[in-house]
Amino acid sequence: MAISILVLYYSQSGQLGQILDNLVSKMGENTEITTVEYKPQVEFSFPWTSQTFFDAMPESVLEIPVPLQPIHIPQKQYDLVILGYQPWFLSPSIPTSSFLQSDYARVLEGKPVITVLGTRNMWLNAQEKVKARLRQLNARLVGSIVLADTNHNLISLLTIIRWNFTGRKEASRWLPEAGVQTADIKNVARFGPIIQQVAEKKHWDKLQPALLQEGAIGLKPTLIILEKRGIKQFRKFAVYIRQKGERGNPDRLPRVLLFKRLLLTGIFVLSPISGFTAKMASLFKQSSFRKQVNYFKGIDYEKDMI
Repeated sequence: MAISILVLYYSQSGQLGQILDNLVSKMGENTEITTVEYKPQVEFSFPWTSQTFFDAMPESVLEIPVPLQPIHIPQKQYDLVILGYQPWFLSPSIPTSSFLQSDYARVLEGKPVITVLGTRNMWLNAQEKVKARLRQLNARLVGSIVLADTNHNLISLLTIIRWNFTGRKEASRWLPEAGVQTADIKNVARFGPIIQQVAEKKHWDKLQPALLQEGAIGLKPTLIILEKRGIKQFRKFAVYIRQKGERGNPDRLPRVLLFKRLLLTGIFVLSPISGFTAKMASLFKQSSFRKQVNYFKGIDYEKDMI
């Protein structure tokens, strides 16, 4: 009997769709794949403008949903759901938060779920938020794959700015390609047979260890520290900006611009200092950070881990 897998995702740029296509490309004939993309009623344009990009931060961080376009999910008995999503501002993208809070998400109830992330480098808070939503839906997280930009932090920042605001992903004269590297997108296919074999036997407890053994998630301890620092400030600014209205309200634009300036200053000016102090902290507390790395690379959920 064929294994029925539902793939759900939102991809603003198209990259995540490519990742998921490659992920299932080497699953055998005994697998039946149903792919559904959820989208907001009012689309987020790509490339972004600077104003619309930074104006999306509060609603991303606070997980404020937007209406979705009608979604047709074929009525089947799915053995597994693969949920693909992107982090926005260290949080699940607005379309993903909206989907997980919608009636459409009931398709996840009682189902084993694998999350697949396409990200620049920071994804911990986003994954914790998704874990919490899955628990509320009585879904079981059985696996996670994270594809990140492997370039240096500042290099990846420059390439993502170029991609987000001009639409250019490919390498330029001075900078490499933006986003997840093409080779990594293609190589994600190696996880497909692992997922299929586990799904056939329903040995879900063995899935994440098998995925990790094949390099499904890479995580440096310094990123844990930097993300914990960053998300605290994002949460404060999200509330501060929302006090002046909803997304698109011109009254809140001065506060959005202030956030933008402080964020860019923090990344380009203070990032080397923050990176150094984070590195020192991780070296002096190796045992603690080893536990944290293992937790974030796993599928368990504990409240307030970040």
